[in-house]
Amino acid sequence: GVHYVFDTTIAADFSILESQREFVQRYQRRNQEEHALPMFASACPGWIRYAERVLTNLVTSHICTAKSPQQIMGSLVKGYFARQQNLSPDKIFHIIVAPCYDKKLEALREDFYTALYNSQEVDCVLTSGEIVQIMEQRNVSMKDVTEVAVDSLFSEIKEGDIVRHDGKRSDGYLEHIFKHAAKELFGMDVKEITYKALKNKDFQEVTLEKDGETVLRFAAAYGFRNIQNMVLKLKKGKFFYHFVEVLACPGGCLNGKGQAQTEDGKPDKALLNQMEEVYAAIPVRLPETNTHVQKMYQDWLEGMDSKKAQETLHTTYSAVNQTVSNLDIKW
Repeated sequence: GVHYVFDTTIAADFSILESQREFVQRYQRRNQEEHALPMFASACPGWIRYAERVLTNLVTSHICTAKSPQQIMGSLVKGYFARQQNLSPDKIFHIIVAPCYDKKLEALREDFYTALYNSQEVDCVLTSGEIVQIMEQRNVSMKDVTEVAVDSLFSEIKEGDIVRHDGKRSDGYLEHIFKHAAKELFGMDVKEITYKALKNKDFQEVTLEKDGETVLRFAAAYGFRNIQNMVLKLKKGKFFYHFVEVLACPGGCLNGKGQAQTEDGKPDKALLNQMEEVYAAIPVRLPETNTHVQKMYQDWLEGMDSKKAQETLHTTYSAVNQTVSNLDIKW
């Protein structure tokens, strides 16, 4: 019963580009500002929620301010697309399909609500597992469904392509920011990234060397065990990473708790491997090469460094007082 289906990769384009720019700025300010580095990724709401409620100011000042792809998609649909369709934002009901229950709580954040139109940027989040349940309840099988192309946000194009970013189980923030920083800060073109697994496969690091010296040190930390170890090192002052791609789920977003699982509630490893193969087969498009994004920066956001771009594509994270609210659902 929906009128349009969009691919959220374009929102991730904006999120990655803004994260890249913010990292370079933080790196350049690292000697003047105590909290400039490390920078932590901001796309995972489970991690953000944990940071704001448990880790407080020790960590929140280090979180990248770029909105997640979900919330930038909210701005695109309720801002850019609504304007294209000559519709008030509250006349659009915007549903996101996500691999994660925490995305429901993210959509309810106060800073993602427009009082002028009494409208959330994202009205409803359904997990991929819930979509499967809805199909089962209606006796609809994937085999019975006709495959169609996704729609385009741009009026001059009717159908869009499904594309992805570098990265195997997420939007690849680490890879994109690493390559961008290597080029911008050190004039080095990095084609391939080599991950080095440390204590486990969900904690990996990537380094850049120049003239025999390590100039960039990035990490990917997936799952709460690795997040807690990371925070422990930060507290002890023994944290040497410049950027960390943090995801709450072991195995990353493809292994999100909202995905279809086995009957005993455990992740389906065979299905996860299958999804990785399907995801890897999707063509990669770099955010920098998306001409629509560049055009929208100018036409919709009034330039890359404008106040409108800052307000539309960024948010703030801060320690939250531990008050029990109806949103604190134990998933």
